[in-house]
Amino acid sequence: MQIDVRHLSKRYDQERGLLPTSFQVSKGELIAVVGHNGAGKSTLLKMLANWIPPNSGQVLIDGIDLKNRTAVVKKIGFVPEVPNLFDLFSVDYNLKLFAVLFQAPFKRVDDILDELDILPFRKARVHMLSKGLKQRVSIARALLADPPILLFDEPTSGLDFDMTKEIYKLLAAMHKAGKTIIFTTHRPEEIKSLATRIMVIHEGSVVFDGTPQKYFESDIHDRLYA
Repeated sequence: MQIDVRHLSKRYDQERGLLPTSFQVSKGELIAVVGHNGAGKSTLLKMLANWIPPNSGQVLIDGIDLKNRTAVVKKIGFVPEVPNLFDLFSVDYNLKLFAVLFQAPFKRVDDILDELDILPFRKARVHMLSKGLKQRVSIARALLADPPILLFDEPTSGLDFDMTKEIYKLLAAMHKAGKTIIFTTHRPEEIKSLATRIMVIHEGSVVFDGTPQKYFESDIHDRLYA
């Protein structure tokens, strides 16, 4: 397996966080992590991205412990719900700065700008961009090191219907290109044709893990979202 999560947990208080969770991810899966706001979805992704430390448990990426940041830094790209960009600087400056951090050539910046259709905005300051364009720049940043694993936390949060479709098209294209993708959402009805696997987190626990077909045939959706 590509990702091996063993008894991973994070508790902020008695009601928030993620209870001990274990699962495995094979190369090339596209997993939707579904749940209400506050269920523990973002906490899970932030631990997988090395943004926050767990209280307990272990994560192995291709057999390498996630705690070995140097070894895994180029294996995982993370797109947070709120883009971690420098708003007062240009798109080009942001991506070149992160390219240096990821030891990626500047040619990679040009290629990604073109690939994500944001080349015309390279000189624009980030704070002047729409939310949808900021999301594309954030995705571009995550792709700089060409990581095999991509994590997206609520990638369509706050986006309109058309932009949501565009983001999902991007996810599908990256999956087709061979990336392993895990993304969170609180809108399960939108991932029927996108995900290869659905995990449902409710109050910090995984209450379902299976195919989209089995998910929508079960009563989980009705019980949690009725």
